[in-house]
Parts: sequence; C-alpha cells; structure tokens
Amino acid sequence: MKSRKTILIIASVIVVLGLIWYFFLRTKEQPVVLSQEKPTIGPISSSVTATGTVQPVDTVIVGTQVSGTISALYADFNSTVKKGQLLAQLDKTLIQTTVDQARASVAQAQSNQAYQQANFNRQKQLFETGSISRADYDQALNNLQVATASVNNARAQLRSAERNLSFTQIYSPIDGVVLGRSVSIGQTVAASFNTPTIFSIAKDITKMQVQAKVDEADIGNVAKGQRATFTVDAFIDDTFNGTVKDIRLQPSISSNVVTYATLIDAPNDNKKLKPGMTANIIIYTKEVNDALLISAQALKFRPDSASLKNYEIIPLPHKKRGDKTGSNKPRRDKTAGKANGETVMTEPSYVWVLDGQKLIQKKIKTGLNDNTHVEVLEGLTQNDIVINGMEGGVTAAPAAAATSPFMPQRRGGSRR
Repeated sequence: MKSRKTILIIASVIVVLGLIWYFFLRTKEQPVVLSQEKPTIGPISSSVTATGTVQPVDTVIVGTQVSGTISALYADFNSTVKKGQLLAQLDKTLIQTTVDQARASVAQAQSNQAYQQANFNRQKQLFETGSISRADYDQALNNLQVATASVNNARAQLRSAERNLSFTQIYSPIDGVVLGRSVSIGQTVAASFNTPTIFSIAKDITKMQVQAKVDEADIGNVAKGQRATFTVDAFIDDTFNGTVKDIRLQPSISSNVVTYATLIDAPNDNKKLKPGMTANIIIYTKEVNDALLISAQALKFRPDSASLKNYEIIPLPHKKRGDKTGSNKPRRDKTAGKANGETVMTEPSYVWVLDGQKLIQKKIKTGLNDNTHVEVLEGLTQNDIVINGMEGGVTAAPAAAATSPFMPQRRGGSRR
C-alpha cells in the first residue's frame, strides 16, 4: 500500500516537472525568417584612397640679384599683390656710388675720344700734304679707335651699374598672395651662388591642387580626368571635389613603400583650403550611374535544408564531370562588360531567389563591388526577390563563429 502511494507521488512530481519544463523552461524554436530584397537601380563605383597635401597651383619665389641691406618692406604675410607692385627695397648707397663712378668713366672716355678725333683730323691733313709719314697717320688712327672702344666699354659698365641699381627695388612678378616673408628691415642679404629668398607668392589661391601619394598597387587604376573627392581636418564635414590632372612618373620610396605623386585640381572659390592642409582623398577609378544593384551579403547566403523545412530548395543542375560551372564556388569568367566605356572583367556568382515556397539558385554575372553593393550585369531583374540572410531556426547561432582565424581549417568542409 505504501509502495503504491510512493509511486503515485513520484509520478506526480515527474508530471509537474515536465509541465514546468514544457511551458516555462523549454527553448522554443524560433520561426525561420528570410531576409529579402529586390534589385534596385543606382550608382556604384570603385575607388582608390590616398593622402596628400593641399598646395597652390603655382608658387613663385621672389629673391634679389644683388647684395645689400633691406631698407624697406611694402608687403607682408597674406598681402594681396599685383604684378609690378613694389615689395621691398635695398639700401642704394653702395650701388649708387658704382653708378656715379661708371658715369665719370664714360665722361672721361668721351673726352679722350674727342681729343683723339681732333688729333686724327690734323694728322690726316698733314698726311695728305706729305708732311708726315704713313706711320704717324696709322698711330693717330689707332689712338682714335682705342678711344672709341673705351667709350663703348664705359657705357656698358654704366648700363650694368644702373641695372644693378634697379635690382635694389624688388617688384612682384605676378598677381597673387604673399605666403611667406623671409627677411626683415635691416637684414643683410648676400647674392652670391644662390639667390636669397625674400617672398613666396602664390599665383591664385582660388585654384588649388592636392598632391596625393598613391600606392603602387593602386596607381594602375588611376588615370587623368577621373573624379576625386577629399576632406581636410579643418572642415571635417565638408567634401571638396576635384579632378585628376597629372600622374608624375618619378616614384617616391619611404620605408620600402613606393608611391606616385598624383596632382588633383581643386577649385577654392570660398578660400577655405589653405596651403599645407592634409587631405584624405578618394579617387573614383570606375563609376556606373544606373546599375542594377544587390547587397553584397546576398552573394554569401547559403540555404540550410534543416531550417527551411517549409521551402523547396532548387539548386542549379550539376554539370558533367570536368565542368565546374554548376558548383557554388565562383570561377573567373573572361566575359567583358562595359562601365563608362571601359572594359570590366566579370566573375560569375550565385544568389538564391524566392519564388513562392521555392528557393531557386541563379547564376549571375557581377561587375563593380564596393563591399556594400554589387553590380549585376546578367541573371536578375528588378522583379526578382533575392534572399540575403536568414534568422531563426536551429542554426541561428552557429558554433563556427567562435573559431579562431589563426587555427588551421578542416579540409573538405562545406561553407554556409
């Protein structure tokens, strides 16, 4: 009697525990939800990133050809100057003295020339009457020619001295803005083998350029005329536009990294850009404005037959042995598409399309891929429903996500 009662109690406890587990503790299987999308029409591009420096299109270094002491400055940093405007002046005292000496030498030479001319005229008359010898006549002619040459030499020295005197006044060679001033009033500049720098003038700061450093792995895709955008730290919310102007052939090597200087024209009408700013640049190497796009995640989706019990999964038919076009693994296809007049190598890929309760695998040809969207060249229309993910089911949290990428992978396993 007691044993039967004990059995009933145990059975009741088991039933109660079972009910508690079933209604409260049991993990309910989540319903499978397929993430869907339809191909859309939109722009897509491939790009190259680089860093560079903002600089004026043309910068002129203004110096002096003569030595002296700066006596006056008529321009400073950020001054707007015009072509021919006086910028600075050197002390003229010593060079003015040289000019005065040259003028005196000219006067002396001209006086000697006049005397020799008069003497030659007398000697010529005496020679014609036979009063002097031929040697005396030739001597008088030679003295006149030497005096004439001395006058020409003195005049040349005077022109040189006057030219040096004009160099004491330094004028702007172009219209522009003064970027730098290297001297002060009272400072002595010496023009010997190198011309001393006094001012640096930017020709037009409303037209700037960015000198980008493009890596050798990316320079093959960059060409003249391509569109570019860049940002600077001073105006982080502003995006500036530009165009690739030139690619210089001379490489720059730093820490075994080879880069090529690429010049990008950048309008600067609002004068926000200043010389020396660091720019973060994006050069668009290929662009398609009206492309058929799907998400890049759609190429990675693989259906799970264990979770999708309510769907009929229809893969592509298997091909004959030796033909791998029916496999899920993409292969290189040398079919060429067109993007902005350029030939683009395409690669076959595979997506899954929902048709009622059927999941149908389709082969597509893709073009540009920006890691967010993929251009579809063939195989899909805007009316197709493409699956790009799955939530719920028994595979909601795969254990493979916790594996280390540094561990060797098991061979022969399938990718999901």
